[in-house]
Amino acid sequence: MGMGMGMGMGRRFGPSLPLLVWTALCLGVCLGADNGLARTPVMGWLHWERFLCNIDCRDDPHNCISERLYMQMADVMAAEGWKEAGYEYVCIDDCWLAPTRDSQHRLQADPQRFPGGIKRLADYVHSKGLKLGIYQDVGTHTCAGYPGSFGHYQLDADTFARWGVDLLKFDGCNFITLDQLIDGYRNMSVALNQTGRHIVYSCEWPFYLWPYVQPNYTDIRIHCNQWRNYGDIRDSWGSLAYIIDWTADHQSTLVPAAGPGGWNDPDMLIIGNFGLSMDQQVTQMALWAIMAAPLLMSNDLRLIDPRSKSLLQNRYVIAINQDPLGVQGQRVSKQGHFQLWSRPLSGGGFAYAVVNRAEIGGPQKFSVVMFGLDEGKACQERCLVTQILPTFQFRGIKALTSVVDLWVNPTGTVLFTVFPHSPQPQPQVKVQGQHRPRQHGSRL
Repeated sequence: MGMGMGMGMGRRFGPSLPLLVWTALCLGVCLGADNGLARTPVMGWLHWERFLCNIDCRDDPHNCISERLYMQMADVMAAEGWKEAGYEYVCIDDCWLAPTRDSQHRLQADPQRFPGGIKRLADYVHSKGLKLGIYQDVGTHTCAGYPGSFGHYQLDADTFARWGVDLLKFDGCNFITLDQLIDGYRNMSVALNQTGRHIVYSCEWPFYLWPYVQPNYTDIRIHCNQWRNYGDIRDSWGSLAYIIDWTADHQSTLVPAAGPGGWNDPDMLIIGNFGLSMDQQVTQMALWAIMAAPLLMSNDLRLIDPRSKSLLQNRYVIAINQDPLGVQGQRVSKQGHFQLWSRPLSGGGFAYAVVNRAEIGGPQKFSVVMFGLDEGKACQERCLVTQILPTFQFRGIKALTSVVDLWVNPTGTVLFTVFPHSPQPQPQVKVQGQHRPRQHGSRL
């Protein structure tokens, strides 16, 4: 969510103990996010951008933050191909809580909107073959003013584990000092591990530090499975474009931190909502794949447009996002209105996104010279070029000196892959009683 910037006076810049001393004190105890989870970016659905803090279940029962909403999303995800595509987390954001803790200081869900409690909701989501995510805050209160976890980190972690929660989104509103913010994120990481339950830990730690000090991403990666760096995305091209540019401008800091088990999170996918054209939706999907970003949709899966659904479920794009090499891609060049983004893939391949940032006119041509891609590493001698978005198309076997012309719509993107091609005889693969050659470069 990430709405506020904390509260309190006299913030101190930096942890209360030097990082090395703190690490030494934690050896053998503070396992952090070394939990074996999120080896590829998390995929699922999160309510915030589309449904915000709508708690009016009397006048808007279909869209208010209630157990009904998450059960319906779980039903759709299980029934309409989302689970098979890889989307597995149904995530609650802010505004699920009761206004106060119970008599034993434990968190509790709003009894009117979640009459069965979170445990029953988790059981329901699990029965669909999916996982449940939940939201809390490092500070005294959540961004919407509900009870925060400050002073209750282990108790809250134990509560989440007892309920069967599989992911925690931990926001950073209403912290007291920067010391408390940093220590709170560390403490919750340790607390989650000590429950013994596998719970993905999604942090907003660096987002709240950037206005004051550059975050220590080595420390953040030790403790978190994914982390937000910038403010909440909004349902508009301007918001999406700004996040893309901020990420590119800071990529020398962000990219080295990412990899299996820990990912930079540029925020929710807003595909299927109201603010993006189809070309802009393609741009978000393509760049989230290139950036190895968590794919957490925030939309109404009950009503989603078929074209947006097809884009979100595109198995070739998802394969790039989930590539096991786990290297985050980055912007490698700017040429006029065009940007070229590159991501290395397993099997010696590369994924590329050509983005046309023009907001006027028609499609423009971008010519790709094969030997210019990643200093000739992408196409050494011969290679297979496959266009993934906006439409799937084999572009053929290319030589090092080949040129591929791409026409890219304003604010749109062409996503393509390049894999080595070997002329050796291809192995035979039996398909439905017949022998067919395996196509080289068909990993994606």
